[in-house]
Amino acid sequence: MATNGAQLAFGPGEVLQAMLTMRGGDSSKKMEAHEYLESFQKSPIAWTTTITILQSNAEPDVKLFAATTLRGKITYDLATQVPPSEILAVRTQLLALLKSFALGPKPIRVQLCVCLAILAIQMQSWKDVLPVVVSSLGGDVESHACILDFLRVLPEEVTDGRKITLTDEELSQRTTELLGQNAPEVVQLLINYAQSSPAAATNPLLFECITSWLREIPINDIVKSPLLGVVFSALGSDSSFQAAAECISTMVKETREIDDNIETIQILLPMIIALRPKIQKMVEEGDTESYKSLTKLFADAGASWAVAIAREPIHFRPLVEAILDCAAQDKEREVIEYTFDFWYDLKQYLVLEKYIQARLELVDVYAKLVDILLKQLEYPEPESGDEKDLFDGDREAEEKFREFRHLMGDTLKDCCEIMGVSECLSKVLDGIKLWMQKYASMANDTLVPHWQQLEAPLFAMRAMGRMVERDENSILPQLMPLLVQMPAQEKLRFATIMVLGRYTEWTAFHPEFLSPQFNYIVSSFETDSKEIVRAAAMAVKYFCTDCKHLLSEQVVQLQQFYDQILDKLPELSQEEITEGVANVVSVQPTSEIYRLLKVFCDPLVRRLMAKANNATDNDGKLAVADHLQLITIFVQSVVILPPVEPSHGDPAVKYWQEVFPILSKVLESFLDFPPICERVCRCWRFMVISHRGAMAPILPDMANQLASGFTASKQGCFLWVTGAILREFSDDREHVDRAMTEHIYVFFEAQTTNVLRFLSELSPHELPDVTEDFFRLAVDGLLYYPQKFVPSSLFPPVFEAALSVLVLEQREPLSATLHYLRDVLGWATEYSASSYEHLSASVAEQLRNLVKQLILAQGEVLVKRLLAGMMITFPKDCFADASGALLSLFKTFPDQSTVWVDRTLRLLPEGTITPTEVDRLMVKIKEKLGTNDTGDVRQIRSILQDFTNTYRRRHVAPRDGLGALEGSRFRFVG
Repeated sequence: MATNGAQLAFGPGEVLQAMLTMRGGDSSKKMEAHEYLESFQKSPIAWTTTITILQSNAEPDVKLFAATTLRGKITYDLATQVPPSEILAVRTQLLALLKSFALGPKPIRVQLCVCLAILAIQMQSWKDVLPVVVSSLGGDVESHACILDFLRVLPEEVTDGRKITLTDEELSQRTTELLGQNAPEVVQLLINYAQSSPAAATNPLLFECITSWLREIPINDIVKSPLLGVVFSALGSDSSFQAAAECISTMVKETREIDDNIETIQILLPMIIALRPKIQKMVEEGDTESYKSLTKLFADAGASWAVAIAREPIHFRPLVEAILDCAAQDKEREVIEYTFDFWYDLKQYLVLEKYIQARLELVDVYAKLVDILLKQLEYPEPESGDEKDLFDGDREAEEKFREFRHLMGDTLKDCCEIMGVSECLSKVLDGIKLWMQKYASMANDTLVPHWQQLEAPLFAMRAMGRMVERDENSILPQLMPLLVQMPAQEKLRFATIMVLGRYTEWTAFHPEFLSPQFNYIVSSFETDSKEIVRAAAMAVKYFCTDCKHLLSEQVVQLQQFYDQILDKLPELSQEEITEGVANVVSVQPTSEIYRLLKVFCDPLVRRLMAKANNATDNDGKLAVADHLQLITIFVQSVVILPPVEPSHGDPAVKYWQEVFPILSKVLESFLDFPPICERVCRCWRFMVISHRGAMAPILPDMANQLASGFTASKQGCFLWVTGAILREFSDDREHVDRAMTEHIYVFFEAQTTNVLRFLSELSPHELPDVTEDFFRLAVDGLLYYPQKFVPSSLFPPVFEAALSVLVLEQREPLSATLHYLRDVLGWATEYSASSYEHLSASVAEQLRNLVKQLILAQGEVLVKRLLAGMMITFPKDCFADASGALLSLFKTFPDQSTVWVDRTLRLLPEGTITPTEVDRLMVKIKEKLGTNDTGDVRQIRSILQDFTNTYRRRHVAPRDGLGALEGSRFRFVG
């Protein structure tokens, strides 16, 4: 498809046909139509075509597309595609279109209002915007909706004005002219409209308009005007209730600065409290939407005035009780979540010592809130009576309930901070005891009556777990014996296991409770429920982690249990239970570590070999990869600290030396299967990270495997481990032999040479994963061996390879490459990189000069690649790094960088940017550079980001190449 649609027909008929195609089911044709419409939207002819469509009898969705397109044209293309002499005609045309769409459809009318607002921002000579709009649209009733829509969108578009190509100074001036200077006139317009008729006084558009202008008009100007009465009166009308409530919510948010708005708050508070009786009425009538709006209003008022409530709890208590009432009457869990932020905000003040009195005044409110939450936490009782389908087949409702419970859990933590954990836990204890008194005698293996009333306190207890101190000795000793007696109902058992797993830190300090809890967890593996088994595995992990010293005496029995249960568990549970038992092994005496690793890991290694021998299909190979993860967990967890003396040898490393040949054999057998290669390399990487200098005996064999593995498979995972070795055995590490570091750097150079040859043979598009891993390795080389890497013959070609990678469009390899380039550029700045710390001043200066020479030689190419990426090819996630690299260039070479940017922009395809725009941008950049202020220089980054964003929105990426900005192919001879 031609660049910017230059060779395509973009008449109304063709656009309509493309819209019809988009409604069809042919995905390939829809893709073509999408590309066509995207090109159309950015073409010059779109101006006349959209207006023609809007004046035609086309269907509403086609007209809406035309209005949306016109909005984009005015935003991005007004300066480049419309001569200044014709802009007034655009305004006239827009006003005429608005008048014709005065009665709707509303979406089209709103889009045209947005168009007019964006035009008003850019037409700096248009000083009488409001009078012109009001007089042009006329004073008849039909025009009121247009005027209100325009007034509503104007502040929003001005606030979002950065996407418009005005300077900061111009936008600031235009904001003052359009908003600040018009505010009194807008207030009077709205008053006049509100008083014009009963219908106007309840028109939702009026309140949306007030809401939009509240950020621009001083709140007192509204509160002390007739509009306040109009807004509150509108709460009596069903049609305007939600818009009016939202308007009041916005008012209270504008009074967050309590001390500056005391008078306003005193006016609003009684009017808001007077709305409380509406809660009961809405609940009785089932008016859920109004109930939500009212709850949000109360909660917003409470959150905005939280500090005032803390200062004067008695005065504001009616508001707090209204919010509590909203939560209490919410039988269907429709609105309570809107109160959660308020309870948190108020808690933040009440926990402060200076507000202790307010905390005492309001602690009873939080106690009532706990009771409400405990009731809300209960699972529903299914209408069908089917206990296995509590939500009657509504999976969305079930998922929503699960998420909702965790939100309530956070609010329970807030209550704990106000009331104290023991007081909250006592409510859990009371709930469990109450159920036992009522129903325990009726429960059996097949039926547990009203189990929901027992499960809810268990969930609440779990949610409070992190708040409980290890020395809580009043309630938990009563609760723990009850937990292990829970009926064998699936959800109750699951909830109990999750509670026990959450309280393992407490149990570690109360060992008398460990045995019955741990036995309860272990016995849970015998159930048929997959959910319970997964929960039990997770709980074992926490028990073994927090109570590892208490379980030392059972380490042999633990291994037997682990060996028996492992193969019955799903993959994630295998990993969790492995992490647990490995933690127990890790705290055993150093003299026992080698023996225990053999006891626990030899069976894992035997399983690995059996799986590898039988891995003839994809599933079998994936099983090998998954099992390797269990061995890696032991590698990560069983680490001798403090490290043993090198002369004595590390017992864990001694064991891994025995396993290493087996892992190597598995790797060699599956070099063509990336998941296994990645898992073996991950295991080795953690060996290096976990055992560090003690790994010296294994390093030579590992280096050989990494080198041959990459040569044979060209997989990036071999570079991960190389990077880990660089980090752990760098020059600045203590107790690392100098000869060892030299060998490791030689190994790094060899790996780098292999990768550069490989990159030279293929384009970056063909190996993005290797590219990503290589530049992460290069970052490590630069960070840990700068004195060797920077002066080397490999440094320039690695930089050139990085430039060639910037043509990619994938985030991960681009991100890694940009990080490397930013690190290189960092060496040229006046600020020392962390790597300078162990270098002499003369060596650091020598390296800095070498980097500067390289940048001066390649800087213009780098600027081309960065700007081309930001304007055309980079994913959004890469913009920050790209603009950061450009900023580094400007800091180090301001004059040269200015020239490079100027030259690059003038290479853009003809018709996509005017020389005037380039000149204007360069003037902005030079102004910032000329101030010698680091803050101003940093603004160059934002200037370039805004410019490239605007260009990107305005133009379709060329499909026939980037022309003069096309990247060159990387070539390496070495």
